[in-house]
Amino acid sequence: MMSTSVGDAEPPSRAREDGVAEWEWREPSVLLIEDDPGDALLVEELVADSALKMRLRWVRSMAEAADVLAAGVPDCVLLDLHLSDAQGLEAVSRVKAYADQVAIVVLTGLAEELTGLAAVAGGAQDYLVKGRVEPELFGRAVRYAIQRKQAEQAAVALQASRMQAQENARLERGLLPRPLLRGDDVDIVARYLPGRAQALLGGDFYDIVQSADGTVHAVVGDVSGHGPDEAALGVALRIAWRTLVLCGVTGAEQVGRLEEILLAERARNEVFATLVSLSAVPGQERARLVRAGHHGLLLRTDHGVEWVEPPGGPALGVVPGGASWQVAEVEVPAGAGVVLFTDGLFEGHIGRGTERLGETGLLALAREEAALAPEPFADRLIERVGGLAESQGGLADDVALVHLCWN
Repeated sequence: MMSTSVGDAEPPSRAREDGVAEWEWREPSVLLIEDDPGDALLVEELVADSALKMRLRWVRSMAEAADVLAAGVPDCVLLDLHLSDAQGLEAVSRVKAYADQVAIVVLTGLAEELTGLAAVAGGAQDYLVKGRVEPELFGRAVRYAIQRKQAEQAAVALQASRMQAQENARLERGLLPRPLLRGDDVDIVARYLPGRAQALLGGDFYDIVQSADGTVHAVVGDVSGHGPDEAALGVALRIAWRTLVLCGVTGAEQVGRLEEILLAERARNEVFATLVSLSAVPGQERARLVRAGHHGLLLRTDHGVEWVEPPGGPALGVVPGGASWQVAEVEVPAGAGVVLFTDGLFEGHIGRGTERLGETGLLALAREEAALAPEPFADRLIERVGGLAESQGGLADDVALVHLCWN
C-alpha cells in the first residue's frame, strides 16, 4: 500500500500495462538521515500519505549518508540533527560538504525551533518539527525546499555568468585595441569573433599602429589554448608589440623580444604563440613581414585573391632562446588589400563530418567574394565560414581578422 521503503532497498517501480515505469522521471528522490527507527517510521508514513509521491531511502548515520551521496545526489535530504556521528549544525555542514547542490530539510524536536532556524541560516532550505507535521505540509515542504535550492543554484550560476561576462569584457578591451593611426592614408577593417564555447576569450589578438614616419605596422597572433591565462598572455603580447613598435623595434628583433615576454609570462611550459607582423610604407608597393609559426595571408588585387606564405620561423616558445626569424618582402600592388587572420577562420568543420575547411577551402570562399569592398568582404567571409560549421555549433575557435589597404 505504501510507495516507499525504509532501509537500503529502493521502492519498486509501478509499471503500466506497456511495461514503462510510471514515475521513473517524475518523483523526487529523498534521503532520510535518521538514527531513530521510530522517527524513521513516522517519516515513511508521511511520505506514503503525502500527495507528493517520492522515493525514500533511509540511512542511520552520517557515515552511511556519505557513501550514498558519493554514489549519486538525491533531490532532498531529510536530516536529523542528533546523529551518533554528527550533532547540530555540524550535520548540515557535512551534508553540504558531501553534496552542496542537494536541498536540506532539517528534522527537529518540539523544543528545538531555534535550532531549526539556525540550520536554515546555516544553509538548510527548511525545518520541520517531528510529530507536528501533517502529510500535506510535509509534501509541500519537501517540494518547496527542492524548488528553493534550484532557484538558489540558478542565482549563483547567473551571478557567475555575469562575472564571467565582465571578465570577458575586460580581456576583450585588452585584446581588441583601437588602431593608432596618424593620417587618412590607411584603410583598416578589424574583426574578432569568439568561438562557440564562450567560456572565456582565447588568446587571439591583433593591433595596428602607424609610427611617426608614416609606416603602418600590424600584427595578428594566437596564443595556444583557451582560458584566462591564455587571454591574459595575448593581452601582454599585444601591448608589448605596440610598445616595441613605438620604440622603433621591428623585424626579427621585435619577435625575439616578444618571445622573451612569452617565456616569462606563460603559465605552462607547453604554451606557445604564433603571429605575423607586417610593416608597410604608404606609397610603396611592398610590405615587410615576419612570420613566427603562423600560416599565410590573403592578398587581394585587381586580379583576384591569392594565398601568400613568405618564409618564416618557429612559433614563440617552441625553441626557447634558440629560434631565429627572417624578414620577408611581399609585393603589394597599388590598391591591393592584405588580410591577416588567425587559424580559427579555416579550421572550422564543414557539415556534420570531420572534414575541415582548410586553407584551400578558405581561399576558394575568398575568391567568390573578391568583388566586395573591404568591410563587406571581411564580414561575408566570416559569415560564410561560420555557416559551414553551423551544424556542429559554429566555429569552435576564436577568429581575429585585419584587412589593410594603404595608398
